[in-house]
Amino acid sequence: MKIYFSLFLLPLLILACTTSPTGRNQLLLMGNRQMSDMGDQSFEQMQKEVPISRNSKDNRYVRCITDRLLSAIGENPRSWKVRIFQDKSLNAFALPGKNIGVHTGMLNFAQSQHQLAAVIGHEIGHVLANHGNERVSQALVTQLGLQATEVALGSERSEKNNLILAGLGLGAQFGVLLPFSRKHESEADLLGLEYMSKAGFNPRGAVELWQNMASNSKGSPPEILSTHPANSTRIRNLSRHLSKYTPIYQATPNKPQCLR
Repeated sequence: MKIYFSLFLLPLLILACTTSPTGRNQLLLMGNRQMSDMGDQSFEQMQKEVPISRNSKDNRYVRCITDRLLSAIGENPRSWKVRIFQDKSLNAFALPGKNIGVHTGMLNFAQSQHQLAAVIGHEIGHVLANHGNERVSQALVTQLGLQATEVALGSERSEKNNLILAGLGLGAQFGVLLPFSRKHESEADLLGLEYMSKAGFNPRGAVELWQNMASNSKGSPPEILSTHPANSTRIRNLSRHLSKYTPIYQATPNKPQCLR
């Protein structure tokens, strides 16, 4: 039954192929409405579990940067929900459904409006590039492949069969899912660089942010075992594209003045 289901799904996999904003091939199995509902539910749940900052000065600062980024790429800022969460971790995120969260730890770590714009632009890039949909779709396909393998191996689960399945699970983890996530991070870095430059934020702020991250990092896992590129990789990739986006930043009139 599972094999038949997999064969039935094959045409859907072909039809679900699309391209990201940078032209990379993607597989999107989930509908936009489904993803938005999932994102909204997760965002609502987080607001119940993590205290939200009511600091008006900080909220104006984050909203100023976010609105400028969104307006520069043709998005309606009022359709996006933005919250500051009281959490000391160096983190920010964006979820389908147009939800953006910034942790106070990241807010305090970013040393300028340009650095925080790099963070928020990166997170907006994840949403607009459908990275959440892509990850869910990849997980579904991986799970179907493992189920089909179980059927092919038969109902007798020998020790050898268990080792094969364990090996496939490890292969799926390190050969597909984690490198794929690093690809998302690199793509979101470049999208964020584009967005911030169009909005009038200095793209060099993205490089400075990750240089500060590198100085602050201790005991980070090797890149091959991480869902994120190494700090040195990000700095190198971002620096390589500064010559493309700096003129866009310089040509942007009425530079933002988001002050904290």
